[in-house]
Amino acid sequence: MKFLRNSMKVAKWEIKRNMKNKTFLIGLFLTPILIVAFMFIGSLFNDDSEDLTTEQVTVLVNDQLNTFDSLEETINQTALNLELKKTDTSEGDAQDALIGSENTAYIFIDQRALEQGIVPVYTSEEINPYFMDQIQVFETPLKSIQLENLGLTDEQLVMISSNISFEKVVSGDRDSGTENNSEESSGPPLEKIIPGIFAGFVMLSIVFTGMAIFQSASQEKKDKIAEIILSSLTPGELMNGKIIGYFVLGLIQTVVSIAILLPAAIWKIDFPFMEYLFVPELALYLFIAILGYLLFAAIFVGVGATMADISTAGNFQGFVMMLPFATFIFIGPVLGDPSGLWAQVGTYIPFTSPGVLLLRLVLLDHWPWLEIIIALAILLVSIVLFMKLAGKIFKVGILLYGKNASVKEIWKWIRA
Repeated sequence: MKFLRNSMKVAKWEIKRNMKNKTFLIGLFLTPILIVAFMFIGSLFNDDSEDLTTEQVTVLVNDQLNTFDSLEETINQTALNLELKKTDTSEGDAQDALIGSENTAYIFIDQRALEQGIVPVYTSEEINPYFMDQIQVFETPLKSIQLENLGLTDEQLVMISSNISFEKVVSGDRDSGTENNSEESSGPPLEKIIPGIFAGFVMLSIVFTGMAIFQSASQEKKDKIAEIILSSLTPGELMNGKIIGYFVLGLIQTVVSIAILLPAAIWKIDFPFMEYLFVPELALYLFIAILGYLLFAAIFVGVGATMADISTAGNFQGFVMMLPFATFIFIGPVLGDPSGLWAQVGTYIPFTSPGVLLLRLVLLDHWPWLEIIIALAILLVSIVLFMKLAGKIFKVGILLYGKNASVKEIWKWIRA
């Protein structure tokens, strides 16, 4: 009981100390504000592009094949922002007629469309950049007229005009039908994606905040505050208090970031995030995120005590700081095959397990519960193991001054 009470005192001290720190407070609000700022700066360019692509284009059609009604019906069905008009302007006068005009085009439909499959199009200099892609919808009615001139029957026309579709049936899924297969191929549902992204954001926030444990432990050594603190606390109480304190600070960072980013995202994207966020899967995602933090926090606090100063971190300490990014090694294989061998390997490695497991659970249609249970068990055992090892390292390292501990020295502390 005394151990927990003293640990909570350290946690409260760490929280108060950081909440009064100007650097922490600036970073607390500046990071999400910068994200929102970049979001709006990017939207300014997007708005200009959208205005350009949504401007109406006047299409003057010189129709010699009586296709105008079919073209107009096609435009109405596709809802393209094109205004069709008939014209008697000849092809030779089209370029002169376009001088000084904007968002205007002349289309000449004659025998060349039937015999050569060519439709001349003359456009003004200023025109929707996607205009030539949009008018590809005219291919269908023109192709129908082309086929009618071949003397084919209505049945033959329907058969030739219809698309050939390929229906996927996976071995072992004979009873599921093609409807289920098409749904599976459309990608993971939003009920998995939104909570997965949220949990990943929470994990990154608290892990990155937890990386400050490095600086906290080394700074206390440098200022020789550790000796004073340890006169009334045990090293274990100090270590656990730091882990709890920075976990709470990470949650504060997450809450502030979400409070700033979520309203901006909802207003800008107009998407019902909350509808897909609070689902049962979110509980498991957050549990994995918290386990990931506890694992890395134990490593950070132990290794942080081996450094005389954060600015003098050696190769070993620098390598440890990169461990949270080890997940990126498996992103490619997991995206390619979430059930594959490399995805399973990444799930069982403690340093990559939280990130890989979150990504796999988002991508997979059916969760492999046996693999999930094994991965969580490995994570829990690893956390207990690294907590004990970190305690041994922290106990000796926090009182070591003047130099960074070598790997050989750390190994001796662990074996002691």
